Amino acid sequence: MTLSLHWSLLPPSLPVIALAAYGLGSIPFGLLLTALSGQGDIRKIGSGNIGATNVLRTGRKGIAAATLLLDAAKGLLAVLLAQALCPTNTALSMAVAACAAVLGHCFPIWLSFRGGKGVATGIGVFWGLCWPVGLLSTLLWLAGVRLSRISSIGALLAFLSAPFLMVAFSLTPILSPSPIAAACVTALVLLRHNGNIARLLRGTEPRVGQK
Repeated sequence: MTLSLHWSLLPPSLPVIALAAYGLGSIPFGLLLTALSGQGDIRKIGSGNIGATNVLRTGRKGIAAATLLLDAAKGLLAVLLAQALCPTNTALSMAVAACAAVLGHCFPIWLSFRGGKGVATGIGVFWGLCWPVGLLSTLLWLAGVRLSRISSIGALLAFLSAPFLMVAFSLTPILSPSPIAAACVTALVLLRHNGNIARLLRGTEPRVGQK
């Protein structure tokens, strides 16, 4: 009976929000923009990843910047839409949308579940969940990249810090929706960076702009 009551408290729109956020997150802007700009299939360039770092390897900085901004925007938009669509249980809906959007980016059904690494989309959802966390994550990411010239170092620095920042700035317990969502997003990003982590340990991780 307790379990039944628990599930009855969940907003009925939650599955719709999760599917919509996943669909939004799975839009492969890096693939679309490089194809439209005449650069071909980004999956056949560099690391084969559809994210902004690999798009930069085409030499088109404007396309890479647009990919970065659009990937972040879809994460932010997914969380804001969840907030608008479910005013009765906003925190939970936003947390589910955040996780679903990053999941969609990393594992899009349209690309046989082979997507990006979730960095820009993850930072976008942090902006939606708690803007100070989004801001600090962005600054940590940029600082890490600027100092090391290695994209994955900036990403790891930002995302490993995010769950703790979410607890500090959202003023909620560690087991509330926003910190849990931040931890889940961080876990997804770390999973997608397993190869980068291995190369960092070997000292073979390429630097930004390196072919």
